[in-house]
Amino acid sequence: MNKTLSNFILAAVIGLIFINCANRGTPDGGPKDVTPPVIVKTEPANLSTNFKAEEIKIYFDEYVKMKDLNKQLIISPPMKVQPEITPLSSASKYITIKIHDTLKPNTTYAINFGNSIQDNNEGNPYPYYRYVFSTGSYIDSLNVKGSVVDALKEQPDTFVSVMLYEVDSTFTDSIIYKETPKYITNTLDSVTTFSVDNIKAGKYMLIALKDENTDNKFQQKTDKIAFHKDIITVPNDSLYTLKLFNESIDFKATRPMIVSGEKIAFGYEGQYNGMKIKLNSNVPKDFEYRITKDFKTDTLNYWYKPKLEVDSLLFTVSNTDYEKDYTVRIRKMDRDSLIIQSEPSGAVGYNESFYILGSTPFTNFDAKKMTILDKDSTKVAFTTKFDTINNTYQFDFEKTEDNSYKIQVLPEAFIDFYGDKNDTLNYTFKTKKESEFGYARFTLVNATFPLIIQLTDDKGDVKYEQFAKTNEPVNFLNLKPATYKIRVIHDANGNEKYDTGNYLKKIQPEKVSHFKAIEIRADWGYPETLTFK
Repeated sequence: MNKTLSNFILAAVIGLIFINCANRGTPDGGPKDVTPPVIVKTEPANLSTNFKAEEIKIYFDEYVKMKDLNKQLIISPPMKVQPEITPLSSASKYITIKIHDTLKPNTTYAINFGNSIQDNNEGNPYPYYRYVFSTGSYIDSLNVKGSVVDALKEQPDTFVSVMLYEVDSTFTDSIIYKETPKYITNTLDSVTTFSVDNIKAGKYMLIALKDENTDNKFQQKTDKIAFHKDIITVPNDSLYTLKLFNESIDFKATRPMIVSGEKIAFGYEGQYNGMKIKLNSNVPKDFEYRITKDFKTDTLNYWYKPKLEVDSLLFTVSNTDYEKDYTVRIRKMDRDSLIIQSEPSGAVGYNESFYILGSTPFTNFDAKKMTILDKDSTKVAFTTKFDTINNTYQFDFEKTEDNSYKIQVLPEAFIDFYGDKNDTLNYTFKTKKESEFGYARFTLVNATFPLIIQLTDDKGDVKYEQFAKTNEPVNFLNLKPATYKIRVIHDANGNEKYDTGNYLKKIQPEKVSHFKAIEIRADWGYPETLTFK
């Protein structure tokens, strides 16, 4: 073979090698894999009875990985010691479950993985895989089904736990604060319906929790709750609707402390309405005090004078069904100085009030030292209200469209508890043209009164509301252009506010109806009929 031919053959062979190497990892352009992993076998077998194993293995036909297992995993009945599930962060062809708890006799257990098991390449989930076994001679097969809705919002929360507590000789209503349920399931991330499966016949209390710390117990401060009003008997064919709500937090005081000169902060949980602060120490005859609500925190501030040459003061804090004594250590500290704020600023609504707020308690306001002028320099009459607990003066006056207003407050118009006074204050704001606003008129059909009609934003925050007592059209005037959701509260007790539920008192939240959103445009009206079922 001559040298030229040999070189040609060698070059061809090398070229083929490079081509094969290059093609080995090249995508063929075929369809994307959408097939979930397949379970090849389980040891012990799924639906095993007389279960005594300490380890479970689930084998797949391909490599799998776990995603959001802590959020997706539901074990019913809950185990006091969580099983060890591996692998969590790597891919494998099998999953191992090591049981560290002592299992109850004659009990059916279900380990529900949700959508946490996925193939390693494309992330295709094995949907809602459940491994079920019984420590007894048979598998319990009854279930309880229904749906979870939100008492106030249009859309319910995701990952809501639905629980069954067995009603036996040891049952009390307080069990939800102390014990885990007999059976549990979860609505996961895209479903509002639920099915508590593999339960035995009996009587149960049915509740739902938006369980923020995932301890399977009710924490009033953080968790939403729903409950069925009656004990249920299984088996039955009923579908249950659970209405999820936030309870009003029970009142509780926190330890008070001095935070500045002659100012003691009394923190609390729940509602401060009805909260009383009583001083039990001996004080001089000229002793005075004021109590105001902190602007930002759940705190009542106790202001006093004169300075006291004492080491501590003794107080009693009380409210409905609550009373507790506290000792407050006194330290020498600088007093707060008077800082004055106002709201709103810029543009103001025709029916909107103007407020002046003080950082220390107001004791006097001289209305003769305040003037309101419109854009024509015409004096505008005003009225005043003083909110002592919020330490706020409210000013109301008639406003006209497309106008501007100047407010001037002369020195020493405001005097605070310690004798501090204001300097000159100047404020300006304006009103818009009526044509820049829209309006809505609602005709009510089949309505039962009284009702609270609210216009909210997408988050459910109330932007406008009206109270309706009679079957007459309800008009919302001077609305800022925007898209609003319509929410109607069926105000059963007529107190003109939404009342939430209470689990221990077995009170359900007030009924709420939702209607389609409306778009309000400038200089345009929106007639709408609200038909109640």
